[in-house]
Amino acid sequence: MTLFRTGPAVLVLEDGTRHTGRAYGATGTTLGEVVFATGMTGYQETLTDPSYAGQIVLQTAPHIGNTGVNDEDPESRRIWVAGYIVRDPSRVVSNWRADESLDDALTNDGIVGISGIDTRAVTRHIRSAGSMRGGIFSGDAASIAPEEQLRIVREAPAMAGQNLSASVSVAETEITPATAERIGNLAVLDLGVKQATIDNLAARGFDVHVLPQTATIDEIRAIEPVAVFYSNGPGDPAASADHVELLRAVLDDRLPFFGICFGNQLLGRALGYGTYKLPFGHRGINQPVMDRTTGRVEITAHNHGFAVDAPLDGVSDSPNGYGRVEVSHVGLNDQVVEGLRALDIPAFSVQYHPEAAAGPHDANYLFDRFRDMVIAEQSKKDTK
Repeated sequence: MTLFRTGPAVLVLEDGTRHTGRAYGATGTTLGEVVFATGMTGYQETLTDPSYAGQIVLQTAPHIGNTGVNDEDPESRRIWVAGYIVRDPSRVVSNWRADESLDDALTNDGIVGISGIDTRAVTRHIRSAGSMRGGIFSGDAASIAPEEQLRIVREAPAMAGQNLSASVSVAETEITPATAERIGNLAVLDLGVKQATIDNLAARGFDVHVLPQTATIDEIRAIEPVAVFYSNGPGDPAASADHVELLRAVLDDRLPFFGICFGNQLLGRALGYGTYKLPFGHRGINQPVMDRTTGRVEITAHNHGFAVDAPLDGVSDSPNGYGRVEVSHVGLNDQVVEGLRALDIPAFSVQYHPEAAAGPHDANYLFDRFRDMVIAEQSKKDTK
């Protein structure tokens, strides 16, 4: 680690706020939505989560990089964040599983970062003003005139209205066989799926078919799935009309459905509810959520900047004609919809990440709930 020999870098926010630090990872210019993640651990899982595509991630934990990175823990094939902000990167790697340092991994994947800034001040600012566009400038770009840097940031696209699924999805179908007693084929629409999700589904008896985000209803039907799953992913759900229409076809076929994160937002829109952008979103591994079915409070892993606009109290009727719907989970920090359950069709979703490879694992039971729903639907068909 050459922390004290790296050149200057500057973080510029679209409101004109500037923070000067040192280059970290690759050097150059990167643009994206600046967001903060509150996890004290699991930075490798965060960096390789495709849901962070297009975002410059700030770690609120002050000391990052202690355990380096390894070849076993990535959630996908590469680092997806648009940029990385840390206060104190570790100068040494101290873990027997490490294969390389974090800064080397960032450099190898071309991720421009910045270190040595007051991340607490940036976080407090975003909490007050909301997530906003930003840019990190290092190397030769650090010496660009401040007014020119700000112009570059302000001309970058906002997250609202962006469809980023194509940038993170697989190009061709990938199949992971079941690792438990087989239930059947599961169609997973890859909107930014994580490896831990695939592993959890395979462990419940599904042959997991990870399909490109361009998949059609005919392509889904062709694998004769027992159910359909929508993954997490980046972007604005309002910009994913094709995925919503595909999901409506799935629901019309009465195929059991489970969605997480982005998949939750798309189920909400398929049922006829709206979505909206949160001021600064939920990102971290310490978000309290209540499961209204059991009354249990779970500490959960989150990464989302949009939420479903559905009635929190009681049962509502799906505006798109799919029967009764209830909000199954609610966030206890701000009363945001954290889950939906359709009462007249086999479909449910949650806004957070039950696979949570870096923890916590309070919500892992949701994969069991999905398996049980699929088996119950199969039993109904067998008795007809």
